[in-house]
Amino acid sequence: MDAKKTCQKPKFNSQLIFGFIYFLKGNLGLARFSGRQSYIQVNEMLNRVIARWHGKSGYREVLTIAIPLILSTAAMSIQHFVDRIFLTWYSPEAIAAAMPAGILNFTILSLFIGTASYVSAFVAQYYGSKQYEKIGKAVWQGIYFSLIVIVVMLIFIPLSDPIFKLAGHSPEVMELESQYFTILCLGGFFPVVSSALSGFFSGLGSTWTVMWVNAVVTVINIILDYLLIFGNFGFPELGIKGAAIATVLAIAFGMILFFIMIFQKSYREKYGIIKGMPFDKELFQRLIRYGFPAGFQFFIDMLGFTLFLMLVGRYGKIELAATNIAFNINNLAFMPMIGLGIAVSVLVGQNLGDNKAEAAEYATWSAAHLSFIYMSLISVCYLVFPKVFLQPFGAVGDAKAFAQILDYGIILLRFVAFYSLFDAFLIIFSSAIKGAGDTKFVMKAIMIASWGLLVIPSYFAIVVFKWHLFVAWGIASVYIASLGLIFFLRFRNGSWKKMLVIERTAEQLPIAVENSLAIE
Repeated sequence: MDAKKTCQKPKFNSQLIFGFIYFLKGNLGLARFSGRQSYIQVNEMLNRVIARWHGKSGYREVLTIAIPLILSTAAMSIQHFVDRIFLTWYSPEAIAAAMPAGILNFTILSLFIGTASYVSAFVAQYYGSKQYEKIGKAVWQGIYFSLIVIVVMLIFIPLSDPIFKLAGHSPEVMELESQYFTILCLGGFFPVVSSALSGFFSGLGSTWTVMWVNAVVTVINIILDYLLIFGNFGFPELGIKGAAIATVLAIAFGMILFFIMIFQKSYREKYGIIKGMPFDKELFQRLIRYGFPAGFQFFIDMLGFTLFLMLVGRYGKIELAATNIAFNINNLAFMPMIGLGIAVSVLVGQNLGDNKAEAAEYATWSAAHLSFIYMSLISVCYLVFPKVFLQPFGAVGDAKAFAQILDYGIILLRFVAFYSLFDAFLIIFSSAIKGAGDTKFVMKAIMIASWGLLVIPSYFAIVVFKWHLFVAWGIASVYIASLGLIFFLRFRNGSWKKMLVIERTAEQLPIAVENSLAIE
């Protein structure tokens, strides 16, 4: 099977979109409202939109790869959203405990997930340079790296009680945090391996496979949540422990599905899935060289927000629950953008592997336009309809406690609306330069900003000066906005265009000397 057939995807249906654009072009009579000059400018803008849709690395190509990934990450967002709603219905203590414990677990895993998922950059660049036989070998190095997480997570389990005690949360919340964290740690191996395996499919551009697997995982997780949290249909009522067990079992099933599909004959033969199984020291070291900074950046970013949540917990149960809910609502916008960011990394990697740096840049700008429009619409919804997002969390449970949470939540969503616009830039431009191999810069930027703009200022605001919750959220908003601008400027710098994480082919060797400094 040839490469085009292997990665063939359903075409994005654009008839309605173009019908609307051509209607604007021909029938709005814009000249009557703003003069002929304005009409000409609007007409030219619409022509540029149409040209960018059809062009190489334009909106259509970006969306073709991104839509399955957006749906995939949206499914994960829905999974977490429903999980948190169920826990809110179960008890205020359960929802207050789930976010800090869950994010602490994910923070530790993020170092390994970020590194293992960087397999996608290797796959994309090998695919773009037509070195297909090396793709399977890259995937297996990611799987071997994932084995390290088993030992690390077992070390953290006995540390859970001291960690949550240090955070200063109430005793009933601390107990639930420890239970949730321990179970998630026991299943930590599954999401890391799944990240490496999904990197194979996303790197090829076979993003519909990733979407369907994550959709199945989401459905299984929601069903198990309903059965195990509340004890429905004869299952034991396990509360927050049931939520953790549901998550681990669902992700384990997704990992099995990825393994089954990667061993299909078409992938097995063309991409050397079986031949690439032996450990390759040189390629493994290269994965660590480029992937570990990406994983460490992910870890530092998550650690910053984990510490932020721990500090917010000092305000009290209501403030912590409101913050948890606001972040979960934010995930509805944030997680789909992660899918678009993965698509950007894939397109950048494939185009750089094929010596097409300008196409990589064009694809990034196409994604940036789309993400900014999406985030703008979401932000308006947060401002105009905050209760629509917040009310599901209070459908069942303590009405009096939720009334207090609602008052805080409405204000917190205004902060989310503000920083979401900068979050779009953060995701897209950091994904672009990571897809090229500029992972050390991303790591350094996150490390400095996380501590200098988020953790340390939040500590002084909450612990030392005991300022209001909204001051802490203002600090978090400045942190995200600053990172968005930093990665935008790094992308504009253009040094990422000369980078590669794979070996250079004969066609690429003449430019190797020129590019070597940029890679370092």
